[in-house]
Amino acid sequence: MLGARARGGWQALRRCASLPRAQRAVRLRVREALGAREPAGEVKVQGWVRSVRSQKEVLFLHINDGSSLESLQVVADPSLENRDLTFGSAVEVQGKLVKSPHRMQNMELKAETIRVVGPCDTWSFPLKMKERHALEYVRQFPHLRCRNNTLGSLLRIRSEATAAIHSFFQDNGYVHIHTPIITSNDCEGAGELFQIERSNEAREPVEKTHFFDVPAFLTVSGQLHLEVMAGAFTHVFTFGPTFRAENSQSRRHLSEFYMVEAELSFTESLQDIMQVMEDLFKTTTHTVLSKCPHDVELFHKYIAPGRKDRLEQMLKNKFVIISYNEAVEILKQASQTFSFKPEGFCCVSCHRRDTPKQDPRSLLLSLQWGCDLQTEHEKYLVKHCGEVPVFVINYPYNLKPFYMRDNEDGPQHTVAAVDLLVSGIGELCGGSLREERLPFLESRLQRLGLTDAYQWYLDLRKFGSVPHGGFGMGFERYLQCILGVDNIKDVIPFPRFSHSCLL
Repeated sequence: MLGARARGGWQALRRCASLPRAQRAVRLRVREALGAREPAGEVKVQGWVRSVRSQKEVLFLHINDGSSLESLQVVADPSLENRDLTFGSAVEVQGKLVKSPHRMQNMELKAETIRVVGPCDTWSFPLKMKERHALEYVRQFPHLRCRNNTLGSLLRIRSEATAAIHSFFQDNGYVHIHTPIITSNDCEGAGELFQIERSNEAREPVEKTHFFDVPAFLTVSGQLHLEVMAGAFTHVFTFGPTFRAENSQSRRHLSEFYMVEAELSFTESLQDIMQVMEDLFKTTTHTVLSKCPHDVELFHKYIAPGRKDRLEQMLKNKFVIISYNEAVEILKQASQTFSFKPEGFCCVSCHRRDTPKQDPRSLLLSLQWGCDLQTEHEKYLVKHCGEVPVFVINYPYNLKPFYMRDNEDGPQHTVAAVDLLVSGIGELCGGSLREERLPFLESRLQRLGLTDAYQWYLDLRKFGSVPHGGFGMGFERYLQCILGVDNIKDVIPFPRFSHSCLL
């Protein structure tokens, strides 16, 4: 069954049949040519040479234009070969689309003319013909790595996933909001922000003034702006870049990444938020698998064997829900030795980051209520639950930001927060009910010394406030999850991280 794009190519072929011969050549994408149902004459295909093989009686080319993982085979008379027709060169081929005798390909292009549009110096070109390059290797060439098969597949998957996410929200009545990239608020309170200054400020001897009259930063989240919009539209979402100035080059961190965020008004249950998270994950993944089967298969076959089975587990099972209390008990009873570093692990009871280095097992035994969960804990919890995604709900009050709703639950003071944990990644989504009650919010902001900075946020609670909540999903982490890519730098076109801003 042909996809819409393949059908479009076939329809174009039919339309051109009645034209004079000189006008009959119709441009086809490689994907359209491969999807054609029967032979056709006078077509033109443009792309880049992925392989070239010259024999005594025939010249074989494989060309690709990025529209599919599979390349189109071109057969030609050897007389059409020239010195510029090499691996990596850009070409325009005109000829007839004919049935291919090769069992792995339906159609091939019998060339009448081959024009080299842009030659390629194969000796200095860092990508080599028929060589499977490691993701770490191609990462060195941000201007060329999109021509690698693996990155090509990743970018097609990324494009389809983006469209699927937008479709999911629009089909469910959400309004898309362009939240600002420049903001005066630190949504998470983490302090890891990029501050914005004019490029000439450092050279000016005069007294420094802010361009916006207040300190401005690159956004770490669009949530607070979505909360504003949720006061007029009951369901809103945003999908855009966010920034963290975290000085880390680990496999989990980027300085610029994409977030999918949603906010729902008139909701008083975490279950409502969790249901949207689960539906978003499953709907988007089903769409990607149906539209990019070969691209996804490349990752599951060569990059992450076994990920396909885990993904099927995620999609066919209802996500598990456990409380933070239950999570701590599971971890206390675990036989696994965790290796988190003391400086990255902090308990409400001690709040110390200068703890002397200890044996990891002794740290595990000291795990107690009020401790934040680390990535290895999150991965273990998913494994413990059979590799099915896990919602962890009701976190300690002191671990979470000011805007999360107080559960008012006695000695073990918690907030209505939820994290979605997935196999191989840990936290994928984070969300909560928001504190809509003015007295509670005023009290917490006052204790934190943030009342003046967030006066506008208090206004939202004074003028028609409603119970509401929302969540954010890291888009790159989502791609890592479904494809099994270990390093987050390999699922984004141009990775930016500490000490690296190539191109």
